[in-house]
Amino acid sequence: MVRNIVLLSGSSHPAFVDSVAATLGVPPSSRVLAKFSSGETRCEIRDSVRGKDVYIVQSFGVGPDVGSGSGSGSVGGAHGEVGEAGEGENEMEQSNMDGGGVKDAAVEAKEKHTVNDYFIELCIMISACKTGSARRITVVLPLFPYSRQPDLPFSKVGAPLVGLSPPKQQEKGAVEYTFESVPATPGPNIPRTAGLGSAGVDVVEMMGGATLGKGEPQTPPRGTSTAGWASPALVQQQPGSYTTHDYENPSLMMALQARSGHKQFMAHAGSLVADLLTCAGADRILTCDLHESSYQGFFDIPVDNLHARPLLERYILKNIPKYRDAVIVSPDAGGAKRATAIADSLGLTFALIHKERRPPKISETPKATMMLVGNVASRVCILIDDLVDTASTITRAAKLLKREGAVQVIALLTHGVLSGDAIARINASALDKIVVTNTVAQEAHQETCAKLEVLDVSGRFAEAIRRVHNGESVSTLFQYD
Repeated sequence: MVRNIVLLSGSSHPAFVDSVAATLGVPPSSRVLAKFSSGETRCEIRDSVRGKDVYIVQSFGVGPDVGSGSGSGSVGGAHGEVGEAGEGENEMEQSNMDGGGVKDAAVEAKEKHTVNDYFIELCIMISACKTGSARRITVVLPLFPYSRQPDLPFSKVGAPLVGLSPPKQQEKGAVEYTFESVPATPGPNIPRTAGLGSAGVDVVEMMGGATLGKGEPQTPPRGTSTAGWASPALVQQQPGSYTTHDYENPSLMMALQARSGHKQFMAHAGSLVADLLTCAGADRILTCDLHESSYQGFFDIPVDNLHARPLLERYILKNIPKYRDAVIVSPDAGGAKRATAIADSLGLTFALIHKERRPPKISETPKATMMLVGNVASRVCILIDDLVDTASTITRAAKLLKREGAVQVIALLTHGVLSGDAIARINASALDKIVVTNTVAQEAHQETCAKLEVLDVSGRFAEAIRRVHNGESVSTLFQYD
């Protein structure tokens, strides 16, 4: 049994917290999580956290029905947070009297929590524990939110803007730039902006009227002299030249078009989420299989990124007969490193599905095409990936593998978000089985998908929490072989 620890559960995945608590031998602490009729989140920590080591567990996925009992109720939560019914009724009546009553259960039953609801709920819980004088707050995120939105302005396709021809040599020593504005680093004998080196500007004549002696002519006010610093000769654009602030030449402004793959005005969600968690009061982050490993660099606090790879390898060894003849397949190039690590560890062959986006015509939107690199004929194929959301990629990959002669296709994934029509797509696909971990609640998905199998990863998180709490090394959890 672990002492001097407080384990708090968010409303996203209470069954996961119960499993972690059972492994640690501590009960989940009491808290109140609810939403008012205005949509605001209400949080109250019922147990004392002063001087305690607090662990707040919140996962992110497709939220269950608020009124179904798996999430937080109208006043209480999943762990008996409301002691007595009379107390909860008094709180609700008081809230209604104040004009901000808790939502009616019939209204809540029709609604679902979203990722943003879970995130705001998490930040409020962190702040509540911080103001409650908690000694340390560790945020346990089995599935990290916004992990698929890296801080990249555009992809590796190349320059973000294309469409204009390169600079042309016009005269000796002069260059005609076709870009909207003068480049930041101009060529030889070319001034950066219209200034002292501009054609038609005599520096001696310009400086002649500016002296420092008393009674001498002074520099005229801006815009009143043609020889001063603000003379029209300096600020007036040469014929045929434009800057980014000129709207006199619309055709030139619209000449630059975004290259395929460039994401214009993309928000930096990764660093923003990191800053919000840190500012709320988090002292440490504990997560599993980050989609973008660069997210760890957005934090200035420790981030422990656990891996589900040992769990997936153990499943292959124990549940796939004649696994030595199987083929590990990565559904895209981005997950090749993850898949090859498992293939090398088990001594299996590897295949890759290459996905291209080539438009049929220049004017049409690019459509993804898949191409298999490797031999899968008459063999069992094991698709390895870290996350499945709409299941479009893995179902298309399964169809391609079956077409190439695979006898069975099994998908092993860490996070099973399964949003939208993912379950219906999987049921109708060529997949024989899909295996995910319980980092996201899967109870509702298992009821409608017979192909779905869930692995329990809560024991790994419980061991990580125990080691962090006791000051032990966590590095042993990253040793695979």
